[in-house]
Amino acid sequence: MTITCTRKIIFDAGHRIVSHENSCKFLHGHRYIIEATFQAKQIDSVGRVIDFGVIKEKLGSWVMQNLDHTLILWDQDAELANSVQNITGQKIYLLKTNPTAENIAAHLLNDICPMLFDKTQVWCVKIKLHESENNYAEVVQSV
Repeated sequence: MTITCTRKIIFDAGHRIVSHENSCKFLHGHRYIIEATFQAKQIDSVGRVIDFGVIKEKLGSWVMQNLDHTLILWDQDAELANSVQNITGQKIYLLKTNPTAENIAAHLLNDICPMLFDKTQVWCVKIKLHESENNYAEVVQSV
């Protein structure tokens, strides 16, 4: 039997998809919803995988500091990032990949969660990132 728990984290951010064939190539924004799912080898003495508040404290705080009301851009878009930041003071978050929902979700699962939860007995096994009420990407940890 596998037991998991999931916490939602909501944030607003802008991005653009480099080389997109339609209007997503332009700067635009989303109200993103992260569903972060965690698993542990065994539940704790209280009967939990992890306290939902710990997920909010660790991952939620990181998201609010780094992604909320940020322009998420591919690091190859550095010229745009510098221009926007110099003109508007906009907070920028640079990804090493094109900032699709799939790539943002993979970054959270593979890079951010392991860093935030490395001293715990739990691990993030899935990130579902909703870009809108109709669209989401899901990245699942290989076991």
